[in-house]
Amino acid sequence: MTFAHLPALEVVVPLIAAPLTVLIRRSAPAWAIAAAACSFSFVAALLLAAEVAAHGPISYHLGSWAPPWGIEYRVDALSAFVLVLVSGMATVTVPYAWRSIAAELPRDQVYLFYTMFCLCLAGLLGMTITGDAFNLFVFMEIGSLSSYVLIALGRDRRAQYASYQYLVLGTIGATFYVIGIGILYLATGTLNIADLAQRLQHVENLRPVLAGLAFITVGVSLKLALYPLHLWLPNAYTYAPSAVTAFLAATATKVSVYVLLRFYFSVFGLHLVSVTLPMPEILLVLSIVAIVSASLVALYQTDLKRLFAYSSVAQIGYITLGMSLTSRAGLTASVVHLFNHGITKGALFLLLGGVALRAGRTGLDRVHGLGRAMPLTSLGIVIAGLSLIGVPGTAGFVSKWYLVLAAIEAGRWWLAAFVVATSLIAVAYVWRFVEAAYLSEPDERTPEPGEAPLAMLLPAWLLVAACVYFGFDTSYTVEAARRAALLLLGAAQ
Repeated sequence: MTFAHLPALEVVVPLIAAPLTVLIRRSAPAWAIAAAACSFSFVAALLLAAEVAAHGPISYHLGSWAPPWGIEYRVDALSAFVLVLVSGMATVTVPYAWRSIAAELPRDQVYLFYTMFCLCLAGLLGMTITGDAFNLFVFMEIGSLSSYVLIALGRDRRAQYASYQYLVLGTIGATFYVIGIGILYLATGTLNIADLAQRLQHVENLRPVLAGLAFITVGVSLKLALYPLHLWLPNAYTYAPSAVTAFLAATATKVSVYVLLRFYFSVFGLHLVSVTLPMPEILLVLSIVAIVSASLVALYQTDLKRLFAYSSVAQIGYITLGMSLTSRAGLTASVVHLFNHGITKGALFLLLGGVALRAGRTGLDRVHGLGRAMPLTSLGIVIAGLSLIGVPGTAGFVSKWYLVLAAIEAGRWWLAAFVVATSLIAVAYVWRFVEAAYLSEPDERTPEPGEAPLAMLLPAWLLVAACVYFGFDTSYTVEAARRAALLLLGAAQ
């Protein structure tokens, strides 16, 4: 590889950028450092993805200590795909934050936002790229602790309560995860993920292994907001600063899904997960309940951020629904929806940040006649909403199409019908915005005509355009998801 240390730099650059922003203590240089770090990570992720596609997985040994003794960074088809999503979303969010955060935070706190943002990015990238189970816990804590601070920066005092709620549940999740890893270490004597998978095949006493699986499942499920462990998510997304909501919605839960995929298929294997324990059936039931209940709750929300926060719980249900099928088609649908939902929800929350800036908040009562007051913002929300529904010509349609195909391939026609039917609930809650913005007359609460600043509108529309582009051109997303599914199933044999 031309850039031999690129896997390490992928994480190290944003990690170093964080203390630099503290030392400078001024918002403009802090923003420039964060933007440079995010851009570097995105370019590095693209180069790593191209290298993996051309020559296969990359194994980087930190300090030249060969695994399993040393910590390994490993980039394969799945991790490269997630790295591109996380770093790409960070690169889009930072320019948006220049104007958004300046309006939402006191001036003396702005540089601290960029400090926490860089730490959060480093944590999420580290979770994705590391090949060491305990190192993953370290990065999980880096990402989580910085997320708690980012959420607490919200203007509404309820942001502090949301942050505290997330801190308590997130700490429980991290504790469960590290207990599970500890049990596996006692059973195998290794923390390297690849080595762990090999040694688990020769463990005769399955009780500690099953206990480790249970602890890791609960711990990671808390992080990814799998129903009914999702209680922290609606408040966190509703009251966090707009840029934070968009970034976390597009990346944090997706990285946790990646971790669950990695452990289920690459470490424990299909036999242990689906034969010894009925995990696919459990995931199927929880996914169905999540999709129906969260979508119905979203229907009755009066705040758009909260509405789309509950929608995120439902969309996570679609991702885990594909996982529960344990087939190539099902995993392809899960991985591609992980990406497509990330860009869709990122677009929605960035656009809602513009609404909050102009209207004061994102209640449905504030968007009457918004189609005339903020036409570009309203159109963007509608297009991203169509992607959320799964309308043909959008990225969301591609995800749900492959999920329907996976259900039919598994002989579960009722599940294919369920995916289509529950998409109609999304039609109902997206229609609530359309009705308020286009079919209601403006009133005194409607903002004066005028769009959000260009620095906020352009990044948001870049993601809206991505929702449409990836709805027509699936050469990258679907092919990358297929390679990731083959990788997972190959490791699971």
